[in-house]
Amino acid sequence: MRKIILRDRQKIFPFNESARELRVLNKPLWLYQRDLFAPYDVEEREVDSLIEIDAQKVETLVYRDNLFFDQFFLEEFIRRARESGKACRAAFPLDDLSITTHAVHLQRGIRPEGDVYVADMWYFPYGFEPNARPLVIDTEPHEMGYYHVPTHMSNAMGDLVYQVPTKAFCSIEHWVHTIIANVIFGVFANGARLDREIERSVGKNLRILWRSLLERKQVLSSSEVVRMGRNCSIDPSAVIRGPSWIGDNVSIGPGAVIDVSVIGNNVDIGTGGQVQLSVISDRCFLPFRAALFMSVMMADSMVAQNTCLQFCSIGRGTFIGAGNTFTDFSLVPNKPIRAIYEGEPRETGMPVVGGCVGHHCYIGSGMVIHPARAIESDVILFASPERRVIGRTVYYEDSDHFKLKEGADLHTRMYER
Repeated sequence: MRKIILRDRQKIFPFNESARELRVLNKPLWLYQRDLFAPYDVEEREVDSLIEIDAQKVETLVYRDNLFFDQFFLEEFIRRARESGKACRAAFPLDDLSITTHAVHLQRGIRPEGDVYVADMWYFPYGFEPNARPLVIDTEPHEMGYYHVPTHMSNAMGDLVYQVPTKAFCSIEHWVHTIIANVIFGVFANGARLDREIERSVGKNLRILWRSLLERKQVLSSSEVVRMGRNCSIDPSAVIRGPSWIGDNVSIGPGAVIDVSVIGNNVDIGTGGQVQLSVISDRCFLPFRAALFMSVMMADSMVAQNTCLQFCSIGRGTFIGAGNTFTDFSLVPNKPIRAIYEGEPRETGMPVVGGCVGHHCYIGSGMVIHPARAIESDVILFASPERRVIGRTVYYEDSDHFKLKEGADLHTRMYER
């Protein structure tokens, strides 16, 4: 099979980097995509547009490099496309709840066309051709919730729910999509698939039960659902529940809780740390009582003690000081949370969403960040009375290091807008 990748050169604010370089499930998106194709014998090529694809008569798969999709989606798309023997394009029903609820906001890559949504992924059995029929894939959404809150904050049942796909697909065109891909369509989807497998397979139930009995652990803490890397140091009082993936050389301190998450290599989580439905990438550090809920940290970053991140996305090489709180809920009833997209505030489609900090940032202590606010890469914010509440997007030009003598030389810019 020939694999042709359409390059998307759009930079995602506030990271100021293309989607392919951002981390999804602890891998740069381009590497995550490449690993999915490992079972297939593929020849890879990159182009800027469809017109650059030559007329070579070979089996060809084409996709845009800002797309996130999992192995379950890819396997079904390739299998059904090969069975049809015709040129196909990835499509979704207009009533697919995971697409309509989470994937179509703040983006243009998944768009309505006729009676379906279409996306920039094609299959050609005999080389590129201009016309491809929609191949409709059902993402098989599984309604899942985590909070049970008062009804004035959620639905009539008091449940804050998400339509979690078991065959995930989204287009990463905004920082909010890094949370959707990593959390709702990533670790949460792993939980949804485990739930369905437990419901449908007696064998799976017996394997989990048998393993938990052998290891004398609670069923969701057994090695059947918690994958542990090499050379890890886990305090006996730490609680780890699956499905979770723990990398190599990880240290988890006393009283820490890891719940349905992905932890990369060389990560240190201190005493009382809380990581729930989150992704922590390689070489990150969380000292005592740092907390992440439904958030993602990219590589080489640190969240200091007593800081709470909820529905947040943190870039590479970033430091967030002690006692910061990223709020995630709109206090005005019935007012949707909006984020800046293409220069204007647009609805995120999320009932709750936190903030985003770009790459190479240094954030001081004791700040409160309003929902859906972003801090651009290379920004430094000092703890001060005027900085206590971050109520708007912070751009590089607003960085506090410019207040210092020769500040621009002390903290050089690495990620141009």
